Amino acid sequence: MRTPHCYFGGDNRGSLLTNFTRMNVKNFVIESIDEMKNKVTWPKYASLQNSAVLVLVASLIFALVIGLIDLTFENIMTWFYDLF
Repeated sequence: MRTPHCYFGGDNRGSLLTNFTRMNVKNFVIESIDEMKNKVTWPKYASLQNSAVLVLVASLIFALVIGLIDLTFENIMTWFYDLF
C-alpha cells in the first residue's frame, strides 16, 4: 500500500516542508511586488498634503479640548479641596 505525501509530517518532513515553505514565501514576495506596482492606486501628492493637514488640525483641536478639560477638572478639584 502506498503512503500519501504529507507536507507537515512523516519521514519526508524536512525536505517537503522546507520546499513548500520556500515556494510559498517566494510566490508571496513576487505577487506582492506585482500588486504594488500594477494593481494599487496610489494617491496624488496634493491629496496626501490635504490629508496630512487635516490630521494635524484635528490633532491640535483634540489636544486643546483635552487640555481644557484637564485644566477645568484641576481647578474644580483645587476649589473642592480648599473647602475642607
